This record gives sequence, C-alpha cells and structure tokens, in this order.
Amino acid sequence: MSTDKSQSAGFRKLPLSHSTADSQASALRLVLTLFPDWETADGKVEFIRFKEGITNTLLKAVKRRPGYSEEDIDKEAVLIRAYGKGTDVLIDRERAAFVVAEFIRGQVCDSGDLTKERIWRGVARRLAEWHALLPIVSTPITASDDETDYLLMPFEKQLSRSRPSAKAINSITPSKPTPNVWTVIQKWIFALPTSNEDESQRKGSLQKQLERTVADLGDMPSLGKDGLVFAHCDLLSGNVIVHPHDTESTPPIATISFIDYEYATPAPAAFDLANHFAEWGGFECNYNALPTRSVRRAFIEDYLRYYTSHIPLPSDVDEHTYVDRLFEEVDAYRGVPGLYWGIWALIQATISQIDFDYATYAEVRLQEYWDWRAEREGTGQQGKEKPLRERRWAEQ
Repeated sequence: MSTDKSQSAGFRKLPLSHSTADSQASALRLVLTLFPDWETADGKVEFIRFKEGITNTLLKAVKRRPGYSEEDIDKEAVLIRAYGKGTDVLIDRERAAFVVAEFIRGQVCDSGDLTKERIWRGVARRLAEWHALLPIVSTPITASDDETDYLLMPFEKQLSRSRPSAKAINSITPSKPTPNVWTVIQKWIFALPTSNEDESQRKGSLQKQLERTVADLGDMPSLGKDGLVFAHCDLLSGNVIVHPHDTESTPPIATISFIDYEYATPAPAAFDLANHFAEWGGFECNYNALPTRSVRRAFIEDYLRYYTSHIPLPSDVDEHTYVDRLFEEVDAYRGVPGLYWGIWALIQATISQIDFDYATYAEVRLQEYWDWRAEREGTGQQGKEKPLRERRWAEQ
C-alpha cells in the first residue's frame, strides 16, 4: 500500500510503511487496518512467509477462526508483498510500498506447463480478459525549467546527469499515456551504470536501439486506446496459477489466474503476448520450447475470441482478418522482450544479491534482440544458419 491517502486506479491507499527490521509487525498493522474484525474475533492471525530477498518479501496472512477448515481459512487469506532495497530502479515504488492481494488456491506452473494445450488456452483467455477489462490510468507530468533543459541536452551530456526527471523519461513517447512499457525501458536505460567507457558506450547504444524500436513499432495500430492495453509484462510460468477443479476428470481448458503485478503497465498487446511466448523457454532460454507458428496462431485465435466478447471489433473488420493482423504484430515484437529483459538484467547484475548470473542472462536476452533486428533488416550473415530462436519462431 502506498503512503499516500489518495485513491488511484481503483486501489485503496493507506498511510502505512514497511519496516524491514520487523516485517511481521508492519504486516500485522496493515492487516488489522484493512480487517479490523481480525483483531477482536476469535482465532489468531498467522503469517506464512513465502519469499524474501532483494526484490521483495511475500507473506500470506490468515485468520485461524475456530472450526474453519483450511479451505475456509484460505478463502479470506491475503498475500502481502513488500518491496525491498534497490527495487525503486526497476519498479515504481511510488505506486506501492505494500501490496495486498487475495490469496488464490491453485498450482503454480513451471515452464514446461506453459506448453500444455489446456494451460496455454487458459492463459490466452485470461490474458484477453486482462487486456479488455483492466483500465489504463495516465499520470500527468508537469515539467520544470530544469527538466526542460535536460530534454534539450544531447544524449552524451544527459549521461553525466544524476537522476532523470519523469518528464525526461516520458519523452520517449510524448503522445501516449504514461507510464507505459517504452517509458519503463527508458527509465531503466537511464539507470544503467556508466563507471567506465564501455558502460557509457553500451548505454548510448541501447538508447539508440530503444529510439529505433519505438520509431518502428510504437505507433503500430493495435488493440486498446492509443494502441495500449494494461499488460502484465511478466507472464513467466511462476506467475501463472492453475485453479483446482472439483470434477474427477481434468477439464480440457484450465482456469487460470495471474499473480505478481509489479511490472504491469500499459503496453501494446503484441508485446505482452510476445513476452509470454518467450517465457515458454524459462530462465534457461530453451528456445526449442517456444511455440511454433501454428500454436501461436491458435493461442491468438482463442485470445481474440475472448477479447472480442468484451470489446467488439470494428464493424468493418472480421475476426479472421484481425487474427492475421495480431499474429503479424506479435511476430514484429518478438525481439523486444529481449531488449526489455536484457536491460533489466544489466541493472540486476549491479544491485541484486540473488544467486543468479544476471550478467550472462543479460547477454543472452540482448542477443535475442540483436538477432531479431538482423532478421528484420536483412543484415544477417549470408550463407550462415539463422540463430536457433529465429529458426524456432519460423517453424510451422
């Protein structure tokens, strides 16, 4: 929950803060503020720690009312996520220091699960609902003279400035609601280290690539107002929950929920779809697990069928034509997740204490972008086999 008492985007905000020194006491104050009856009703309040690290702390809060089964207790349980140090570089912590969400009973997927038809069809339908129903709230920015001066500087001089203004970050897409996925990437590029010449050159190169990509794709007509939907932007397997089912036989299509919204922001639907498809390979980047053309098309058909059940297509466009169009948009965006997560990993390599080789991961993901750029522009080496990811993406 934010430390601001105002309301924003339908979320309730409370004047509370998180203490890493006593995480449970902080969480208890929040829970009792939200659910005052938990303090007076019979049964103790209990916290179950799911995750703690540099990124965040995740607790499950339950009220153990006398006579309640575990299922009954879980129905009113909540998850509390508190963000940790360093995350203000990657996540907009002005939106939330605490986040409280409903606890969802179910099975967390692994990357192999995403390739199962009953799972990916469920994901397609749930993602369509997200994109069709969740609103986009724009944050107005007021520029100071200092911020305007920053925008007029050559990029080389901007590198020497300490912290860019919101106006500078949002200037990458001046005609679109902010924040959005492009302004997020811009913020991350500004946060890249420049302690030596190589780092400064890489930062400048990535800035140019962002500008090229926005010029290529940023104004592509798509679903949603201004070509943007409220996107999850982090639909890896661990953020996909499969609901339990009551029937003896497994239903043909799973009921799905998503968790972990800290990277959610307005983005082109094609980015969110391409990013999810990239996650089929997991952190290992197993490109042989990526969906082929036929599977991507079937996913998009299901997605559009459910999207248009909430927001009809224009009367002059038939669904088959729009499937073709969105399929091509996703194809065009296939390299952008590599740029997005590659830059993210470069920052993680400097701030994270998690035992993961972020530096190598950054190079792998950025290479996906470079391979896509070479394929897009026809600059790949003649007579040389295409990279595995590009070959897999082209498979029928």
